[in-house]
Amino acid sequence: MLCISQDNIEQAVTCQELINAMESALKIYEENLFIMPNRSHVDIQKNTLLLMPCFTKDFFSTKLVSVFPGNSEKKLPVVDGVVVLNDGRTGQPLSLINGSKLTAMRTAAVGSLGIRYLTPKNAKTLGLIGAGVQGFQQIQFACSERDIETVFIYDKFSTHLEAYCQKLQDKLPQVSFKVAETVESLMEYSQIIITTTTANTPVIPNQKELFAGKNIIAIGSFKPDMRELPDALSEIVDQIFVDTDFAAKESGDLAIPLKNGTAKESQLLTLGKLITGQVQISDNPTTFFKSVGMALFDLMAATLIYQKAKEQKLGTIVEM
Repeated sequence: MLCISQDNIEQAVTCQELINAMESALKIYEENLFIMPNRSHVDIQKNTLLLMPCFTKDFFSTKLVSVFPGNSEKKLPVVDGVVVLNDGRTGQPLSLINGSKLTAMRTAAVGSLGIRYLTPKNAKTLGLIGAGVQGFQQIQFACSERDIETVFIYDKFSTHLEAYCQKLQDKLPQVSFKVAETVESLMEYSQIIITTTTANTPVIPNQKELFAGKNIIAIGSFKPDMRELPDALSEIVDQIFVDTDFAAKESGDLAIPLKNGTAKESQLLTLGKLITGQVQISDNPTTFFKSVGMALFDLMAATLIYQKAKEQKLGTIVEM
């Protein structure tokens, strides 16, 4: 079995390779060439173990994620995990992969797939709301998809933003990073806006004029009671692109507007349908992509990382 670390993953694959893998995942999703059982979870007191399997013809994977809220007091990650990749023909375990890094990078790749298909090719400005680990990855992948010149960053906990910008500057020296004092200023100066918060109420004011002509990539909300975006966005766009059909039930950014009538089921379209030519994008310059993720993304990312690591002789071989 090949054990692949966080550093190995970064060495093994490029942003563009991972974005292309996520594009393949959405094509497989539309063709229904996979089996993806419902996520299962085991609760032990305040802690949780999540298991997320997925199968295609050649490979299958299982992501095991632990959520231990008390770890924050021990200065350990609250969320941690691994991905096990198996041969789909023999069942043989092939690889054990760092789950946190794989998830962060594949999620950023899916966000950038929204940028690839829903934003102008000449977009030069990017805004990030939510300066955490996922936001850091989203910016790197977005800048691989568009020639971004300036990135504006807003976070309600502003004390760490200068250091955050400097870390990004070290990764992307060709890009200018600026701290936005308000969400409104970020919206004004950014063409593409990515949200990566854990908010339960909208992080952007409910004003249609803020969204006009903007391209929104929403990542943070993955539960029905989590919401980053206000009703105004659903009311101003013609189409709401999602990564999965079940996104409307999983994310409050969709479930709440659908329930209160400010969004309509007819607006919802999977990005895979756009990629495969089953639907066309409207002429409305305001676009909206909402991602909640799925185990198929983990499987396609794990397969790519394993194959690339093998080619480059990265990772550690462990005899089981």
